[in-house]
Amino acid sequence: MHRLKTGLLQAAGWLFYLSLLMGLALALPTSIFDAESKNFIFLIGAVGIWRYSMGATHFLRGMLFLYVVYPHLRRKVRKLGKSADPSHVFLMVTSFRIDALTTAQVYSSVIREAIDCGFPTTIVCSLVEMSDELLVKAMWEKANPPAHVKLDFVRIAGTGKRDGLAFGFRAISRHLPDDRAVVAVIDGDTVLSEGVVRKTVPWFQLFGNVGGLTTNEFCEVRGGYIMSEWHKLRFAQRHINMCSMALSKRVLTMTGRMSVFRASVVTDPAFIADVESDSLTHWRLGKFKFLTGDDKSSWFSLMRLGYDTFYVPDAAINTVEHPPEKSFIKASRKLMYRWYGNNLRQNSRALGLGMGRLGLFTSVVLFDQRVSMWTSILGLTVAIIASMKYGVTFILMYLLWIGITRLILTLMLSLSGHTIGPAYPIILYYNQIVGALMKIYVFFRLDRQSWTRQDTKLSRDMASFQGWFNTWSSRTMTFSAGTIFVAALLTMV
Repeated sequence: MHRLKTGLLQAAGWLFYLSLLMGLALALPTSIFDAESKNFIFLIGAVGIWRYSMGATHFLRGMLFLYVVYPHLRRKVRKLGKSADPSHVFLMVTSFRIDALTTAQVYSSVIREAIDCGFPTTIVCSLVEMSDELLVKAMWEKANPPAHVKLDFVRIAGTGKRDGLAFGFRAISRHLPDDRAVVAVIDGDTVLSEGVVRKTVPWFQLFGNVGGLTTNEFCEVRGGYIMSEWHKLRFAQRHINMCSMALSKRVLTMTGRMSVFRASVVTDPAFIADVESDSLTHWRLGKFKFLTGDDKSSWFSLMRLGYDTFYVPDAAINTVEHPPEKSFIKASRKLMYRWYGNNLRQNSRALGLGMGRLGLFTSVVLFDQRVSMWTSILGLTVAIIASMKYGVTFILMYLLWIGITRLILTLMLSLSGHTIGPAYPIILYYNQIVGALMKIYVFFRLDRQSWTRQDTKLSRDMASFQGWFNTWSSRTMTFSAGTIFVAALLTMV
């Protein structure tokens, strides 16, 4: 009954969206659809060609990896048999300020995987609160695991996830793992799917230079419909992009929700230092530590140390998402602020590693991340300017174009294996515009960071003048960049 009701609501949603597109089309003059007309709606400029070609390239690469390359590689892994088994598996979980129900779900799945995978396994619990430790111990006793599965606790102060990871890595180092041991780093709100350990650990024997890999994500959102669809859309896009980058063994982030590393990597003092105390020296903002973005720091460290990165699309995890605000607008902006800040803080120095280390395609993708904040809002800005100067027809043309292209993009996302919904086309456009504006805002304020789950912000011990200078120089540069952007488009139009 519930499935039928959901299906009817989905059908109604798609019908409403298509009706809106038809209404827009009927409101426009017929010359818009004449290929000989100078106003032909499908005329795309150089910027549009760049943006759509990047998206198409990612999609084609992702499909090639997902349906051709990966199945071939998976057969090669299966042929390795027991020779691909690790000597030891460490499942390290970091938990802080996560509700008891979610914590119980997470550790239940971790203990189950530790038992079912059949490898010698140690669960390393990096915890802050005693209540979490008592809960884990109770679940451990109830599961009554075999002798080859061990439990190890690491108690830390609540000073952030980076410290929790570093203390956990050092605890693993004390076990003296050999070169065939692997470490899965799992977030405290990540529920493991059955068989995820066995699906991920053999790849390190097939690819001798892969230092870390990450997994496919699905989510359960403790929030409203739009918030839920927003997260699911993000994971569908992430899946295709990860597949695309895995084709080059250059996956651009070691996702904090669950990634797997060689034990020799996480016990390397240089890697631990990168994760624990990563920092950036900025020409205007000075030197500041990274509060968030441990997944980006671990990726950059792997690149710097000479390792490759990989993605396993059929190894899935389920994350429990707790939106930081009840309002979708506020919650999405907060999350974008954190995600895009992490991305941009790593971007410039990642490009500094050079094309020889990154490869041509990865370098182009990193460059595109820097310019996409402006190209994403170019179309809307031009449409608004043209409508103010020549008439409202131009904004209607633009909206129809956006409606059609986002519908096509949504249908393409269905090939990722993730479900799609009628809200996706609108959310795609929301992400494009609001995401671009958030990137521009963050780009000039890279030193400002905060967690969304806990009220922790980066505190910098600066002189009053330096703090004043950073604040007002950021505002000035944001205003100047925006003004130049609009002025250039006004001149062109």
